[in-house]
Amino acid sequence: MSENDVAVNLQSARRQWLAQSAAWGAAFLAAQKLSGGAERAKQTPQRQPVRRKSSSRRYEMKKSINLWAFPYPGQWTLKECFELAKDAGFDGVEINLDLKGEFSAESTDEDIRQVGRLAEKTGIGISGVCSFLFWPYPLTANNPAQRKKGIELAIRMVEATALVGSKDLLVVPGAVYASWVENFDPVPIDLCDKRAREAVRTLLPKAEESGVFLNIENIFVNGFLFSPKEMNEFVDSFHSKYVRIHFDTGNIMEYQFPEHWIPILGKRIQNTHLKEWDKRTHEFNLHTFRTLLDGTTNWPAVIEALDKVGYRGYLTFEYFHPFSHYPEALIYQTSDALDWMLGRKS
Repeated sequence: MSENDVAVNLQSARRQWLAQSAAWGAAFLAAQKLSGGAERAKQTPQRQPVRRKSSSRRYEMKKSINLWAFPYPGQWTLKECFELAKDAGFDGVEINLDLKGEFSAESTDEDIRQVGRLAEKTGIGISGVCSFLFWPYPLTANNPAQRKKGIELAIRMVEATALVGSKDLLVVPGAVYASWVENFDPVPIDLCDKRAREAVRTLLPKAEESGVFLNIENIFVNGFLFSPKEMNEFVDSFHSKYVRIHFDTGNIMEYQFPEHWIPILGKRIQNTHLKEWDKRTHEFNLHTFRTLLDGTTNWPAVIEALDKVGYRGYLTFEYFHPFSHYPEALIYQTSDALDWMLGRKS
């Protein structure tokens, strides 16, 4: 064999050996990769998709929001408020009777009917009527002129509730004291109770005639009706189906818990306010309340308690401070929070 033939054979053998080595190395590396991958898989847990934890079931209560959460009437019209609430997914809006404006003590019957027609045209309900006028004109004031004006305004509220197409009027029957009202003259508690009962009895004939429920609100910080048993006794004393309770979750949260009140109030609850409270704060004022879910209220327990007493009405978010910037955000955030609470998210 010539030297040339030997060189050719060596080169051929070298190529064969390199090819075999490459194949073997690739197989080895692949095996190592598979083995190492399997080992790492054992050591590293698989990432699971985020689980959306809404309410464990769907509740049949309805979503509502009070107009105080909107920049109304300063920036938006009533029509704009209704349209935004509808777009955000609310079933109803709670409107507030004032001294002046589109829906007020100075409005004519036709003006008020027009508000109801506007809501109907928008496709949204009027979940109820309330008013801040119970504070400057308390039904239990020491000043007789204040009491008289308060009764006149409350009678107009009953009429306006019927005219706008609602059946629920929030009533503050009286106050021993109200720290947020300038120069409030404190009322002895026995007089407060006596005057409050007289006031409700005065309003009741008009309410029964109009088919409007006088829903007594648990204010708590007004120094009157401190417990659910007191509320029940007060409401039951009128022996009328038109005197019911407007239950507010936030007003009692500084010292008590709404889920404890609800089973005792039971079917007397005709309408409901949701106000968020944070027990990590220790001072009450109108700025204390928070956006829904940003507090310490046990909302699952509250909603379940309402459901157990057969409540199927409106849950109205009551908030007094429209956002200074992008006020729409508050409306959509609130609707979304209520969807989580009511099991409308999946």
